[in-house]
Amino acid sequence: MKLKLSASSAQRVRRPAAVVAMTVVVAALPVTATATAAPTDTRAAGGWNDYSCKPSTAHPRPVVLVHGTFGNSVDNWVGLAPYLVERGYCVFSLDYGQLPGKPFFHGLGPIEESAKQLGTYVDKVRQATGTQKVDLVGHSQGGMMPRQYLKFGGGAEKVNALVGIAPSNHGTTLSGLSKLADQFPPVGDVVGDIGPALLQQMEGSDFLKKLNAGGDTVPGVKYTVIATKYDEVVTPYKSQFLDGPGVKNVTLQDLCPVNVSEHLAIALADRMAFHETANALDPAHASPTTCVS
Repeated sequence: MKLKLSASSAQRVRRPAAVVAMTVVVAALPVTATATAAPTDTRAAGGWNDYSCKPSTAHPRPVVLVHGTFGNSVDNWVGLAPYLVERGYCVFSLDYGQLPGKPFFHGLGPIEESAKQLGTYVDKVRQATGTQKVDLVGHSQGGMMPRQYLKFGGGAEKVNALVGIAPSNHGTTLSGLSKLADQFPPVGDVVGDIGPALLQQMEGSDFLKKLNAGGDTVPGVKYTVIATKYDEVVTPYKSQFLDGPGVKNVTLQDLCPVNVSEHLAIALADRMAFHETANALDPAHASPTTCVS
């Protein structure tokens, strides 16, 4: 597929760096009921989004999973959510960034509005579980968008840790945009018409300049970034890393040189990424991540 831009969008993308984003899980998964409609209650799909779940002493905070662009609350987490549930966590996931006329693809709306949706959902989970704080785990845009909530939406008081899996923290290049668009021909080939979140994730966008101004992090929140050097969507992959106190940046290939996960696989099925996520959620009981984790 050749990437076509509207006149206004083409002018914006004709920079050394361009758009980001994210999760192409629907293209990577078999076509199932969950690929065409994301239910609000996914207990039958793997035990998460169970609002009767009460966090244990061992895992005192619920985990909220935040999907990426074009993702949804189910498909993005068919691997990681059950993994965490099996380890005793209360796990929840939301849909955000919906746009009219695109019922099957989420994470496309203005990121500022998506961050507000995340804030509302975090309050819902906190109330249901009786906890003061949650931990956030996000893939791609879902690893970056919560930083808007933390910095500008009061989230820092309600979040203990943010784990970003292949997050778009500093935007992506035109290479990443092209790879993303190639995966989703049904949504159209005019980038500016797909959704505001794509242009906002362009390296050097006004949104990212504001988000990253004054530092990548906010006090009181622990940050972990888990990246793969084979990421073909958020490029270059080191743009995913954060700088600041309380930050841990991880490249999977530093832990296992033969790991070949790319942007999708790292969130969908990579046991090393899952293990690093669990380590970030419970650092007091972390164990080394190896090729067989």
